[in-house]
Amino acid sequence: MKKLQAQSPKQGVGRVRTVGLLATALASIPTVLIISACSRAPSQQTASSSANANTPNTQSVTLLNVSYDISRELYKKYNPIFIEQYTQQGQPIDIQQSHGGSSKQALSVANGLQADVVTMNQASDIELLVKKGLVDKNWQQALPNHSVPYTSTMVLVVRKDNPKHIKDWQDLAKAEVKVVMPNPKTSGTGRYAFLGAYGYGLHTFNHQEDKSNTLLRQILANVATFDSGSRGATTTFAQRGIGDVLITTENEAHTTIEQFASDNLQIIYPSYSVKIDNPVAVVSAVTEKKGTTAIAHAYLKGLWSPQAQQVMAQNYLRPSDSHILANYQPQFPNIVTYNPTDVFGDWDSIMQKFFKDGALFDQLTTQK
Repeated sequence: MKKLQAQSPKQGVGRVRTVGLLATALASIPTVLIISACSRAPSQQTASSSANANTPNTQSVTLLNVSYDISRELYKKYNPIFIEQYTQQGQPIDIQQSHGGSSKQALSVANGLQADVVTMNQASDIELLVKKGLVDKNWQQALPNHSVPYTSTMVLVVRKDNPKHIKDWQDLAKAEVKVVMPNPKTSGTGRYAFLGAYGYGLHTFNHQEDKSNTLLRQILANVATFDSGSRGATTTFAQRGIGDVLITTENEAHTTIEQFASDNLQIIYPSYSVKIDNPVAVVSAVTEKKGTTAIAHAYLKGLWSPQAQQVMAQNYLRPSDSHILANYQPQFPNIVTYNPTDVFGDWDSIMQKFFKDGALFDQLTTQK
């Protein structure tokens, strides 16, 4: 195991932001959103965008983007941008969205869900599809920045006035603290939650794995519920009122601020956390059969356009474009992070060490 390498030398320790109580429950099960360039109004589960009223009456192209749980807001804004640009070429397009826990979504594609593209929050979920022969093995070289258009990190969300005085990961090990987080078995965000705390332990205890294991065992013993996906964990914590602290991504916490502003919750930036890469790929086995490979590639490549990168920043995702990131820097506190693949090897190695059946996560959750 390599030593932890910090991604940023500066730190916003214990920074607090105010976040609002969720007004409505958001389902944690996979859902499908259809954005259409040729329909007029959204149905209950359909959002429509008429990109060009004079589009020739040709057969519409349909793309299915299978994505992780909390990317809904991003693609709700990006898809109409792409639709407008593409339909100027004279062909209508429908973009369907499916959302759920990242690993559950990857398994759905592996088991036959006809995704044209996958937009995940962990490379291992795409590598699963490579092993199934659905995604090209060189998918990381197909797009800029190893096919990662944006990144994020893990933060802590607490109740108003922080009654349990939570400032960092070690406070989640206190006996009286109840934790809410997604299940690392089904959720990429859940795995990043585990790795955030584990990396903090290695960083704090000078790479002593036994002390890091003890910290994680105590934190996991305090988990009130493991939801299958990140959005479900948010709903459990913010609407159902379960737990004292939610472990979630930076963008999910801030999206809650934007949409449900009040004084009920606060965001805590830990002193040390994990960097989250959000990779994307074309499911070539599907697109070659449908004849949608070119448009699927164009759809993903569009995520690196300045307009799309700004949409990411506006949704509290850290864009890969350094100039756009700099323009939005005030909303992204400096936080020291580490990249798990730099420390533990590739995602196959990470899954084997931590998350496969009988691996460290299982060991620490069953030990008393």
